[in-house]
Amino acid sequence: MSDDVRARPDPPRALPAVAGTAGALVRLRLDIAYDGTPFAGWARQPGRRTVQGDVEDALIRVARLSAVRLTVAGRTDSGVHAVGQVAHVDLPAEVPLGGLARRLNGVLDRSIRVTGLAPAPAGFDARFSALSRRYAYRITDAAHGAEPLRRYDTLAWPRPLDVGAMAAAALLLVGEHDFAAFCRRREGATTVRTLLRLDVSRRRPDGVVVADVEADAFCHSMVRALVGGLLAVGDGRRPVGWPVAVLRRGVRDPAVTVAPAHGLTLMEVRYPPDAELAARAEVTRAVRVPTTPSG
Repeated sequence: MSDDVRARPDPPRALPAVAGTAGALVRLRLDIAYDGTPFAGWARQPGRRTVQGDVEDALIRVARLSAVRLTVAGRTDSGVHAVGQVAHVDLPAEVPLGGLARRLNGVLDRSIRVTGLAPAPAGFDARFSALSRRYAYRITDAAHGAEPLRRYDTLAWPRPLDVGAMAAAALLLVGEHDFAAFCRRREGATTVRTLLRLDVSRRRPDGVVVADVEADAFCHSMVRALVGGLLAVGDGRRPVGWPVAVLRRGVRDPAVTVAPAHGLTLMEVRYPPDAELAARAEVTRAVRVPTTPSG
């Protein structure tokens, strides 16, 4: 999963226009949920099934267009799920919107659902207008493993976990840092992120351990690497201070194991009030450097 929102500016995109204007485009916001198990991630890839590919193909079919292009809030990796994904698309104003979500769901595989579809407010950009993305990573350390109905979104861990130690280690990582130690670097992409929340708790009654992670954006594999570091603390292989020590070194540590994709779900994307959407998009496009020490 990665949201390199501050690294590679996109070309300007058409904003919502008045319906009925010749040649005009209308920007739509789509809310999307999916089971990531059968997909090679969000982003369209030649010869591979992806969420973007399926939704774009469905739009082309039901709107009778030659091509469409979705812009997404967070590009999830292969096997990662979503219940709160957000995307936008610019369609010709003459495309009828009534019943469009229903028609899309009628042709999409049941592993993807369009849960909301409406004209976007002025200035809305699903990717750049976002304030934050929130993910949840589910883990069970029960001796019997994951419950059968949750086996596709819950990691079965073979050793008991000390959730208190994991929570203490997580708290030390919150804030704005260069997360290079927990990211896969991409050319021209910054690894500076503001981690707004990293909470670890054991839920009742099932006892599942959940890591709730929220940041302004995430770089590639960041959430799964953070969870991998916390798991090493939770099962006693590493001390509480180890993940933050790795962070401060600022280089990818081979001792950090990236947690499997299937335990991760994109839960929510937050946006500012409509009047602030365009301004937020401009701010987010800027490449940032740390304003406070990483640690």
